Amino acid sequence: MFTFTPLLGAQSNSRALQSILELDGGVKILVDVGWDERFDTRQLAEIEKHASTLSFILLTHATTSHIGAFAHCCKHIPIFSQIPVYATPPVIAFGRTLLQDLYSSSPVAATFIPGSGSPEDDSSVDDKSRSNILRQAPTFEEINKYFTLITPLKYSQPHQPTPSHFSAPVDGLTLTAYNSGHTLGGTIWHIQYGMESIVYAVDWNQARENVIAGAAWFGGVGGAEVIEQLRKPTALVCSSVGAARVALSGGRKARDEALLSHIRSSIAKGGTVLIPTDSSARVLELAWILEKAWSDPSNISSLRSAKVYMASRSGNATLRHARSLLEWMDDSIVREFEGDDENPMQTHKRSGSKQVNGATKPSRPFEFQNVKVIERKSQFEKLVKTEGPRVIIASDLTLDWGFSRSILEHMAQRPENLVILTGRVDVRPGSHSPSQVFWTWFEQRQDGVALEKTGTGEQLEQVHSGGRTLKLKNAEKASLSTQESQRYQQYMATQRQIQDFLAASETNQPDADDSIDDASTSSSEDESDDDDQQGRVLNVSAALGHGARNKLALSDEDLGVNVLLRKKGVYDFDVRSKKGRNAVFPYTHTRRRGDEFGDFIKPEDFLREEEKEELDGLNGNKAGGLLGQKRKWEEADNAKDKQQKRHRGNVSGTNAGQESGDESDSDGSDAELPMDTEGVQGPAKIVYTTTEITVNARLAYVDFAGLHDQRSLQMLIPLIGPKKLILIGGNSSETSFLASDCKELLGMKVAGAENEASAEIFAPLVGQTVDASVDTNAWVVKLSRELAKTLQWQNVKNMGVVTIQGQLKGEADHNLDIQDDPQTKKQKLDTESSLQTDPQPTLAVQPVLDVLPAHLAASTRSVSHAIHVGDLRLADLRRIVAMDGHVAEFRGEGTLLVDGMIAVKKLSSGRIIVEGVPNGATTVTPTTADNFTRVKQKIYAGLAVVAAG
Repeated sequence: MFTFTPLLGAQSNSRALQSILELDGGVKILVDVGWDERFDTRQLAEIEKHASTLSFILLTHATTSHIGAFAHCCKHIPIFSQIPVYATPPVIAFGRTLLQDLYSSSPVAATFIPGSGSPEDDSSVDDKSRSNILRQAPTFEEINKYFTLITPLKYSQPHQPTPSHFSAPVDGLTLTAYNSGHTLGGTIWHIQYGMESIVYAVDWNQARENVIAGAAWFGGVGGAEVIEQLRKPTALVCSSVGAARVALSGGRKARDEALLSHIRSSIAKGGTVLIPTDSSARVLELAWILEKAWSDPSNISSLRSAKVYMASRSGNATLRHARSLLEWMDDSIVREFEGDDENPMQTHKRSGSKQVNGATKPSRPFEFQNVKVIERKSQFEKLVKTEGPRVIIASDLTLDWGFSRSILEHMAQRPENLVILTGRVDVRPGSHSPSQVFWTWFEQRQDGVALEKTGTGEQLEQVHSGGRTLKLKNAEKASLSTQESQRYQQYMATQRQIQDFLAASETNQPDADDSIDDASTSSSEDESDDDDQQGRVLNVSAALGHGARNKLALSDEDLGVNVLLRKKGVYDFDVRSKKGRNAVFPYTHTRRRGDEFGDFIKPEDFLREEEKEELDGLNGNKAGGLLGQKRKWEEADNAKDKQQKRHRGNVSGTNAGQESGDESDSDGSDAELPMDTEGVQGPAKIVYTTTEITVNARLAYVDFAGLHDQRSLQMLIPLIGPKKLILIGGNSSETSFLASDCKELLGMKVAGAENEASAEIFAPLVGQTVDASVDTNAWVVKLSRELAKTLQWQNVKNMGVVTIQGQLKGEADHNLDIQDDPQTKKQKLDTESSLQTDPQPTLAVQPVLDVLPAHLAASTRSVSHAIHVGDLRLADLRRIVAMDGHVAEFRGEGTLLVDGMIAVKKLSSGRIIVEGVPNGATTVTPTTADNFTRVKQKIYAGLAVVAAG
C-alpha cells in the first residue's frame, strides 16, 4: 500500500512543499517542512496533527520552500525534534545558515502566539484592539542543535533508516539519495519498501551549471539510460513547475551572458543593480558568475568600474561551507582547484592568489577577491552611502525581508537603476509582496519596454516602472503593554509546563512508545471529527499524564479523558467511538528504575543540613551569587573588569569591520554568527506601518531558478517510465498542462477523467490523499517439504533466485496425500462442509505448493523456456574475461569481441547473445570450443539461468 497526501504545494500559487507518504504497516514519512514568505502557522497545522505518528523526515533542498519551517516545528511542536531526520551534508549546512539569516532578518518569522494575530490578517494593521505578540524565535544555538540531530547521507548510499520510538517498525525499507541539481546537495529520494519503489523528485534540474552539477538521472555506458535504481518505479512524485516554460536557446552560456549584459547596461549609466536571491542555495551560482566576470581581464572596461557585494547576514558562513563541500559541486570546479586545469598559473607573492593567463585566481575555492560580503547593519549603512555603480546580490528572493528589502527602498527611485528578477513568481490575488508586484508589472509592460543589446548583437528587454507607487508593509518590534505582558507570561508558563512534562515522561517512562501504539495503528483509518482532535491530544494534553497542571489554560477538548482528573465534579466521560488514550481511564504506570543491585541511590538525598548549605553556596558562587546575596568586592571588581574587556573587544571588532568593509572569514562555529541585537529585546510584539515609494527603476528577468523546463520533462518522464505519476509543486495551469502532456507521452489515464476506471496520473489538491499502490496481487503459499528439498538456489547480486514448478493443493489435500488416516479424512470433510454452508468461513484453507506428478512434469518441461535473471554489464564482462587470459575489445555499440572469434552482444531488452565470428582463416579446434564454453560460463556466473526443469 502506498498513499500520498500533499500538505502544501499542490496546484497552489505557494512554492512551499510538504508531503506525507504512508506505506504498509503504518509507516509514515514526512518529506520537506516548507514555508513561504507569509510565515503562516496555519500551514503547519497538518504537520502538528501527524507529528505523533511520523516514522522519519526527509529534507530535499536548503531553500525556504523546503526547509523554512524546520526550526519552528522543532521548537514549538512537541516531540517533533525526536523524529529522525535525513538529509545530505550540504542541505544541513546551508539550511542552518538560511534559517539563521531568516530569524535575524525577519521578526515576523518568529510567528505570533495563538489568538494574537496572523500575518494573513490584513486587518491587524489598523485594528488597535488586536496585539500581535511574538513567540520566542529559535536562537542560533537552538538552530545549531536542531541541525546537529539530522543524519547526513551521501549520494547513492543505501540506508536503512531508524524510525522514531513511537513509530511502526520500518524493517526492509531502504532509503537512497541521488543528486537532483537545482541546489548544492539537492536530493532525489528513492524509497524501496516491499513491492513499492517510490521516487520523490521535486525541483530538479538536468542541466549542468557553473557550480551545481546536473541531476543524476542517467548512468551506465555513455549515460544514455536512466540508472537502474530510478527506472520504472511503481510511483514517481514529480514537480510540475515550468511544465509550459521554454528554455532560453543557448543554454547556460546564453543565460550568463544575458545577466552580464543587463549589468553592463546599468553600469554604463552609473546605476545600481539589485539581484534578489536566497541566502544559501542559488546565491552560490550568482556569486560565482560575478566573481569570474570581474576577474576576467577582458571585462576591465565594462565591469571593473562597479563594485560587487553579497548582502546576507550569513554570507561568510555560506562561503565557508562552500569551501568544504567541493566534492558536491560540478566536476569543472573540482578540476580547477585541484590543478587539473591545463592553463599555466603563477602565484602572487603577497596575496597568495594565482594568475591564470593574466586573470587573478584565488588560492582557495570561494575565496572571492571581487565580491565583498555585507553582514552587519554598519556595513550596510556604509554601502548605501557609497556613490557610483554597484551590483548587489541580496537576500531574500521575495523582497519581503533581508537586505534586499532595505536596498530596494534606497535604489528604486532612480531610473538608471535595475532590479533583475531571477525566478518566476506565481501571483496571489491581493498579495502586496514586492516580488509579486514587480512580476505583475513585468508581465503587463504597461509603461513600455527598453531594448538593450548584448555582446552578440541580441536584444534584451528591460521594463519601465513608470513612476508607479509601491506600498511596503513594514513590521517593527515594540515593547509589550502590561496586559499584553501578562498574556505572554501565561502563554509561556503553559509552554514550559508542557515541555517539563514531556521531558519527565521521557525520563520516568522508558516504555513511552506503548502509550501511543493505539494512535499509530489507527492513523491509516478514516478519521472523524474526534480523530482530528486526537493528534492534538496526543501531542499536548495526553503527553502530560498526571501532574500539577492547575494553571494550564486547556479546554475540555484538549484534555480529553484527562478531564476526569483535572475538573472537579466530573465523574463520567463518553468513550464511545473514541480511540487511543481517550478510550481508557487515564492511568500511567511509573516504573522504578535501578540496576542489578537495586534502586539507584542519590548521594544528595543523604546530605546533612550544613553540607546542603555548603553545596548551595558553591552553586550560588558559580552562578554569580544567589538572588538577594551579597557579593564580595573582589568578585564584583573581577566581574566588572571582565565585562569591560568584553565590551572593548566588541567595539574593536566593530571598528575593524567598519574599516575593512568586509568581515574576515573565521573558522568558528555557526553559533558565533552575529545575532541581530538591535531594537527591542525580550518579549515583543509587531507593529505594522505602511510606506509608499515611487519606483522608477527598470525591471529585467533572467532565469536563474535552476529548474527543469518543458523539454526536460517531456524527455525524461517517458525514459523513467513510472507506473504511477503524481504531480505536485506547480500551480493549476502547469499541473493540468503536464498531466495532459504525460497522458499522450505515456499513454496513461488521468485521475478525474470520465470513464476512466483506473487512474495512473494523479494531480491531487492540498490535503487530498491519493492511493498510488502498485497494481499487484500477492498470495501466501506454503511449500511442501518434498518441493523444498528440490530447490537449487542461484546468487545474483546478493539475491537468491530459484525457479519453482509445482501444483497448488489445499492443506487438507496435502495432508491426505501424506497420510491417509481417518482423522485427516474427517478434517477434510469438515472443511469442505464448512466451505459449502458458511459463505464467510472462519477456517481458511492455506494453499500448499507441492511437487508435480511425473506425467505433468514431463509435459511442462517441453513448453518451458529458460530465462536469464540479472543485468550483466559488458564492461564488467570484459574485465572478467581479461583476468582469465582472454583478449577482449569493444566493437560497435553493445558488442564485445573476445579472442577475435567470439562476439558477445547485449540487446536493448537486456538479453545477451553469444555467437562465433565467421573467419575463414580460423579453424574450429578443441581450444576454440573450450574458449567459447569458458566465455559462456563467465556470462552465466553473473546471471541466474532460470531453467524449466
